[in-house]
Amino acid sequence: MAEIPNIIPALPEMFLASVAMALLMLGVFHKTGGINDIKASRLISLLSIVALLLAVLLVSTLSGGRLPTFANMFVSDTFAVYCKILVLAGSALAIIISYGFLERHDMARFEYSILILFATLGMMMMISANDLISLYVGLELQSLSLYVIASFQRDDTRSTEAGLKYFVLGAVASGMLLYGSSLVYGFTGTTNFDQLANLFDAHHGETSIGVIFGIVFILAGLAFKVSAVPFHMWTPDVYEGAPTPVTAFFSVAPKIAAMALFIRVMVGPFGGLVGEWQQIVIFISMASMALGAFAAINQTNIKRLMAYSSIGHAGYALIGLAVGTEAGIQSVLIYLSIYLMMNIGVFTCILYMRRDGHMVENIKDLAGMNRTHPMLALALTILMFSMAGIPPFAGFFGKFYIFVSAIEAHLYTLAIFGVLSSVVAAFYYLRIVQLVYFEDLEEALDKSAAPELAIVLTGTGLFVAFFFVYPTPILSAAAAAAASLFAG
Repeated sequence: MAEIPNIIPALPEMFLASVAMALLMLGVFHKTGGINDIKASRLISLLSIVALLLAVLLVSTLSGGRLPTFANMFVSDTFAVYCKILVLAGSALAIIISYGFLERHDMARFEYSILILFATLGMMMMISANDLISLYVGLELQSLSLYVIASFQRDDTRSTEAGLKYFVLGAVASGMLLYGSSLVYGFTGTTNFDQLANLFDAHHGETSIGVIFGIVFILAGLAFKVSAVPFHMWTPDVYEGAPTPVTAFFSVAPKIAAMALFIRVMVGPFGGLVGEWQQIVIFISMASMALGAFAAINQTNIKRLMAYSSIGHAGYALIGLAVGTEAGIQSVLIYLSIYLMMNIGVFTCILYMRRDGHMVENIKDLAGMNRTHPMLALALTILMFSMAGIPPFAGFFGKFYIFVSAIEAHLYTLAIFGVLSSVVAAFYYLRIVQLVYFEDLEEALDKSAAPELAIVLTGTGLFVAFFFVYPTPILSAAAAAAASLFAG
């Protein structure tokens, strides 16, 4: 008789899956057309946020040691707990800020929140994957949901184009990842992370050329998911074309989950082969920082600018992975926490950009905004300073820990390149501040009466502005998460 697996480590995922399917049925029975669609959307959105918050509590209860289950294909440890909390928080905030947008643009359909729940479920499975097979299942569950959300605004050609581009390129990336996994399996005889790590340790970091090729293909697939160069080509078009709340969601939760998966795969099964993949990660990191710094300078659409900014930030985070040490991984986790709050805050500001009831996306539309929206201008300025890495805002500390870990690992060239890229990128962040405060007001933006946007913007702005006052909880939690990854 087969042994019954311990389901406790996977309890948050099982809870989220059950809730998503229950809400799907609830939405179907509530949907009768017209005003009832909006009511069903509101109800499902509210229940989805509650479910995500309850999932955070469930995840927090598993913050002890390393808990493997399902034939060691799924593992819950402190690293997984930390990253899952970030993903759940990002998903909940994305639903909150999309609340009014969906109704104003006739997109208030209950499926939106449920798709985010399924995508979040896939991300949590990715983060806890301890096998190349479970990794792929979680990745595809997330990706299929994201393809649909990207084209959720069906009447908008830009949105459908964004969804199609994301689907085609995402399928190519998934194929590369699957091909890399099959190569690794073919040359090692296993897909389990623990067995792969033991195998490479036993051979003292020496392996066949076939495994190296497999790792390269896996790196390519993962680089697509974090929108790192040279697999970034989908990012600007999808960010611009997708509805703004969807873009906000794309920029945080899936990126954090993909970065966590990147870390787990490279440090876990392939940690003994760091010499084989480190130079590839260094190249990807430097190329992403350079492209993110220079390509955004001439952008006029703020969502495209944030897309290139996102590529640059992926490059900074990959510095910590290239370091390959516990301190490097800790710095990445700190950076991801700060990045989550900064990005959600900026996209909340973008959602305020409305004129005569319509969304505007041109950066010049922000000109003179401080005269009509002084508090919004202040919040946007704080967030832009933080994105640029200017002290004493949170973004400075995120980059500081990343660069320090690179210097400690004697990767001086990478650290210097990161600092120089950050200086170049500061130009387009500060240009937005200059437009807000020092350009003449041509036509004022609408006054927004959305309380959920004000609450999220206030919370993210305060976090970014006063992170330096008491950073200990995030620093200590990130240290514990990194330590558990290396202890495992």
